[in-house]
Amino acid sequence: MSDPQTLNVLFLCTHNSARSILAEAMLNHMGRGRFKAYSAGSSPRENQSPNPLALVTLQKAGVAIDGLSSKSWDHFALPDAPQMDLIITVCDNAAGEVCPIWPGHPATAHWGYADPSEKQGSEAEKLEAFMQTLLQIKRRLDMFINLPAASLDKMVLQNTARGLAAS
Repeated sequence: MSDPQTLNVLFLCTHNSARSILAEAMLNHMGRGRFKAYSAGSSPRENQSPNPLALVTLQKAGVAIDGLSSKSWDHFALPDAPQMDLIITVCDNAAGEVCPIWPGHPATAHWGYADPSEKQGSEAEKLEAFMQTLLQIKRRLDMFINLPAASLDKMVLQNTARGLAAS
């Protein structure tokens, strides 16, 4: 692992504008220094800007949004990039989305969430979809951050993170 005190977690989604951004910000908010979250995508938004409703949702939840941006996963393949301990894809396989696959040897897991940016309706209905996605992410992260240290060994981590997908 990168640092015995900190576990680096990368959340991947195709566009890195909603679900992976929500997960990155929420884990950094909740992680109490045990975790450092990042996010990226295989085809990030061109303007490097997260979905505005994702940012509003995080602000309403009291989560900092400083430094959040849509970025390519190529950013994490650079020589000076932090080494990841866990890669979690957050796209929704059930919706037929193609989730990015991370090369290398970190532990991996898939936590699928429906894309809140696909919600049709009023601004309030769209915001509610983002809030529901954030709450689903938070529930899983609550369990994840409270795991005992022994559960964070690489192989145990992979099995545990994959098991949380069913939660």
